[in-house]
Amino acid sequence: MITKYLNKIYFLVGLIFFFGACTDDLNVIPQDDDEFLSEEFYSNAGAYEQALAGVYGNLSLTGNDPGSSNISGIDAGTSQYGRVLWYLQDLAADEALWSYENDPGTKEVQRNIWTPANPILRGMYGRAMFSVALANDFLRESTDAKLAERGHTNAVGSEIIAYRAEARLLRALAYYHLMDLFGKAAFVTEADPVGTYQAPEYNRTQLFNFIESELLAIEGDLKPARTNQYARADRGVAWMILAKIYLNAEVYIGTNRYADCLTYSSKIINGGYSLASNYALNFMADNDFNEAGTNEIIFPLVSDGVVTQNYGPTTVIINGEVGSIEANADDLGAQGWGGALRVRKQFAEKFINGGADDRNTLITEGRDIEIVDVADRDSGYIITKYSNRTSTGAAGSDPTFVDTDFPLFRLADVYLMYAEAFLRGGGGSESEALGYVNALRNRANADQISSNDLTLAFLIDERSRELHWESHRRQDLIRFGLYTGGNYNWAWKGNGANGIAIGNHMAVYPLPSESIAANPNLTQNPGY
Repeated sequence: MITKYLNKIYFLVGLIFFFGACTDDLNVIPQDDDEFLSEEFYSNAGAYEQALAGVYGNLSLTGNDPGSSNISGIDAGTSQYGRVLWYLQDLAADEALWSYENDPGTKEVQRNIWTPANPILRGMYGRAMFSVALANDFLRESTDAKLAERGHTNAVGSEIIAYRAEARLLRALAYYHLMDLFGKAAFVTEADPVGTYQAPEYNRTQLFNFIESELLAIEGDLKPARTNQYARADRGVAWMILAKIYLNAEVYIGTNRYADCLTYSSKIINGGYSLASNYALNFMADNDFNEAGTNEIIFPLVSDGVVTQNYGPTTVIINGEVGSIEANADDLGAQGWGGALRVRKQFAEKFINGGADDRNTLITEGRDIEIVDVADRDSGYIITKYSNRTSTGAAGSDPTFVDTDFPLFRLADVYLMYAEAFLRGGGGSESEALGYVNALRNRANADQISSNDLTLAFLIDERSRELHWESHRRQDLIRFGLYTGGNYNWAWKGNGANGIAIGNHMAVYPLPSESIAANPNLTQNPGY
């Protein structure tokens, strides 16, 4: 486990300098440069790597300890980047369901009855905008002029170009999530004034264009794919975000960009990545350095029980899995919280009706597939995809704060993206598309499919089987026209036990009320 902590210590260094400040409004623009880092801090040439660590750290940590939050007015549980992202992408869709609905905002998200006052929306918007603010501050402090002024040009000159490219990528990642979830955001760069500046609102097209141009501009400055430290950005991560925005471009900007999606999916596939031999390796406590971490995971959100303790997605999911059946506690290496995570009927049926599949970790014995009462933790099937045990069977370092990293992007998704882009007319090869899908099914010991089986209807279900609980589902259902309206209903959609139609305006979330109050340039999404 020593190797694990040495890898992850990078993210802790320097965080104290960033997380001392609390953001009182969701503009999340520092009042002055000293709100983040002092000139004294930057007097040391090694401070730039530490400062970059702070930008990365915002993806995992919420403050100076696991229970604190630097987003004012909400707690760590509703402001941790990966956790609120998972809530808004997966808990709001057809896969997961909490029995415990007392956490602020959870009931409304998983029943699709949210309002602009929902604290989870505030947490996601605020955390993403804080990533933007941290990246902007780093970029302001790492210019050629600042380096020369401090006498650091020679000391960090060979690395600073890559550092700055990584910061710009993390800012683009934050804007990608804001574009996808909210369809708009306050737009701020390092060129804008610090202090009372009221940022303009950017719509989806403007955000799309910025994300695309930024990632293309920094591609050559990033380290080649798979050559950076684990969990740091490289060209493969830039290609992944580009492939994602191109796959969803018809939703975002009304333009078909499937050919570009296929191009960048191919770049990733040919970038040296490979599938882990076992599906489960991607979701274990040593997934940072087993086959998954070294071959398949393109970009994770880091977590462990010592260095980056947090109430993030894997801590929530694994303890929630245990909360369904306490007998699973030892098997999963976690203690559980009492509240139970179950699966909705429609998700369970994708495995039940699909034949043998190692990705199926459903526990069904003695349980009813129907969840008539959400609070009844004993109803509904359970899934045990994530574990706080290593590939050798060792328990994680802490039974609450798990060691399991969250695989935000991994190669398996790219295989399915290639196949979808092919089917949607983006070019490519049918044999390659079929081969990629069957490679995933072969790993899962599921039946191989033929070219006649390779359809969009098949792919949306296969994406659920392969990528469930990895923060993709809402986005996927929207792209396939299955999220809003009543074409596809799932248990408790729209707060109906059997699911009811929800309005088309719910394809984007409302901006938090506090964000609009803090910045008069922001406008609310229609329907809210």
